[in-house]
Amino acid sequence: MDTLMQQILPVDARQEELTRRFLLPALGEIERSLYALRADIDAELAPRLPPIMGGGYPRGRCLEITMAALARLQRRLRAPGDAGELALHNFVLHGGSVRLVWGVLRERYFQNAFQAGGLYLDVSNDTVVPTKPKVEILPIAESGLENVRDLDHFRTTAEGYWGAAVYANTLVPSLAPLLPLITVSPGLLEPGLQSACNYMIGLMCRDGFRQAEAWVANAPAPPPDVAAAILAAVPPDLLPRTADGRAEGIAACRHARACGNHQDAGWRDMRVRDYLRIAARMPVVAP
Repeated sequence: MDTLMQQILPVDARQEELTRRFLLPALGEIERSLYALRADIDAELAPRLPPIMGGGYPRGRCLEITMAALARLQRRLRAPGDAGELALHNFVLHGGSVRLVWGVLRERYFQNAFQAGGLYLDVSNDTVVPTKPKVEILPIAESGLENVRDLDHFRTTAEGYWGAAVYANTLVPSLAPLLPLITVSPGLLEPGLQSACNYMIGLMCRDGFRQAEAWVANAPAPPPDVAAAILAAVPPDLLPRTADGRAEGIAACRHARACGNHQDAGWRDMRVRDYLRIAARMPVVAP
């Protein structure tokens, strides 16, 4: 089966050996390096990111923190500045894999992190519970991070983590193949289409939008107030053409599958750009 972006991968013998050779002897140095990295990120992000998820920074900002860490690590590992960065540099130089991953952490919430060979590196460990350490390093098998299995797994996590009500995307039919859900979390997150992260988009493509089609066909439609909040941000060319947005969404999934769009990166990118046109006009819903 194809590997999805942000997917947590099994640790093969080669990655296990490289982890033992380069990373495990330097865990203390790597942790100190990541704490220093996080301090730089906090200095940049804390003053400019508004409160979300019912709290101030870093609450709910695991994506922004992790992406900022990724950008810095990509630069720093080319020219390591401390022992932790040198260990990671040598690990990668010899074939070690450092990947951005996303999934459900300990069956409680969504989390962004890094998989470095056989290790879980979390530089945003305090974004749900601010009193927790900012950085957590564990064997990936002991981390409790797992891939989202299907839309029902996403739904149950969103209900528990966000207090979300989850509906079918009957409002923007052309995006239903990739974004078949609508969520709303009163007092926490605004109504929004879900989920525009790379992993979930890849998961919808993997089965030719069959999961998405089944969800749109069977899940409840959003109530009028939620529908109105979303539709206010939808450009006219993306609105349903008929009064039956559910039927249009189902048809969009079937048409996209018949056209092979699940294998067409250009089509997927165009749909993501359509989503971004909507997201730019609405409050952000963070994955």
